[in-house]
Amino acid sequence: MAFIDEIKAKAKQNKKTVILPESMDRRTFEAAAEILAEDIANLIIIGTDEEVKANSEGLDISKATIINPHTYEKTQEYINGFYELRKAKGMTLEEAEKTLLGDYMYYACMMVKMGDGDGIVSGACHSTANTLRPSLQIIKTAPGTKLVSAFFVMVVPNCEFGEDGVFVFGDCGLVQNPNPEELAAIAGSSAASFKQLVGKEPVVALLSHSSMGSAKHDDVTKVVEATKIAKEEYPQFAIDGELQADAAMVPSIGASKAPDSKVAGHANVLIFPDLDAGNIGYKLVQRLGKAEAYGPMCQGIAKPVNDLSRGCSAKDIVGVIAITAVQAQNS
Repeated sequence: MAFIDEIKAKAKQNKKTVILPESMDRRTFEAAAEILAEDIANLIIIGTDEEVKANSEGLDISKATIINPHTYEKTQEYINGFYELRKAKGMTLEEAEKTLLGDYMYYACMMVKMGDGDGIVSGACHSTANTLRPSLQIIKTAPGTKLVSAFFVMVVPNCEFGEDGVFVFGDCGLVQNPNPEELAAIAGSSAASFKQLVGKEPVVALLSHSSMGSAKHDDVTKVVEATKIAKEEYPQFAIDGELQADAAMVPSIGASKAPDSKVAGHANVLIFPDLDAGNIGYKLVQRLGKAEAYGPMCQGIAKPVNDLSRGCSAKDIVGVIAITAVQAQNS
C-alpha cells in the first residue's frame, strides 16, 4: 500500500476534525470534496457565505461544517479568549475582535485552543509566517519542546533508498540557520515524526558537504557538534553524521565513506544543515525525482498545525489534511 493510502487508512480509524481557514482559495474546496468523499476526516471550513459559494461551485462539500466568523454563535467567546491570552502583551478587546474577524487563521487557532477542532491546515495562499505566528501565539508549543521546526514527507517513486522511497526531510520550511543545539532538536523531532507517520524505525543522517571529516569548515563543525548532541539527547534513535547525501542513502557509498557507521547507506530521515539546503533539496527531489512532497509539516506545536507550499495542488492538500488527522490522534 502506498504511503499516503496508509495514512488515509490510519486517519479513518479515529476520525479527527481538521480546520481549513483558506476559503478564499478554490484548491481548499477541491481537497475538501475529496477528503469528505473518502471519509478521511471531519472538516470545518471558515468563511463567509459569499466566499464559500464563489470558490466551491460544482463541488460537493455538503458534509463539511461551514463557519462564518461574523455570525457564528461562539465568535464572541473566541474573541474574549484571545483577549485574555494576549492582554498582557497590550492587546485590547477591540483589537482581538478585529484580528479574529480579519484573519481566519487566528480564528482557526482559537477554535483549536477552545477544543472545537483537532488541527489546522493552511498556507496555500498565505506565507509560513502568517500560518505559524497565530499558532505560536495561541496554541503554543507542546510540553518539553525545545524548538518548533518543520519537515516534509517525501515519497520518491521507484526508489530503493530510504523506507522504500519514503523519507522525512528536516528542516525544509522554518528554521533559517539552526545552531548545533537547534539542529540536534530538529533531528530528534524529525525522527519521532518519521516513526509516528511511517511506522518504521527512523535512521537519521545529519547532512553536510563532508563525510566523517573529509572536509574542514565551520559549517562542517556545526553538523559534527549537532550530531554529538543528538546522539546524547536521543539515544533511542539511530543518528549519525556528518554525512554527504550519497553516503547517507546509498549502501555501497556509505560503506566506503563511513564504514563504521550503522546509519550510512541506510538513512530514511535526512537533516539539512540550514533552510537554504533543505528548501533547495526537497524541491529538486520533488521536481526532478517526481516525488510526492507533503509539507511543510510542523513539529513542536501543542496541536497539529501544518503549512502548505503556495505552489501546492489540491492533491497535496488532501495528503497534508490526512497527515494532520493522524498527528491529531496522538496530540
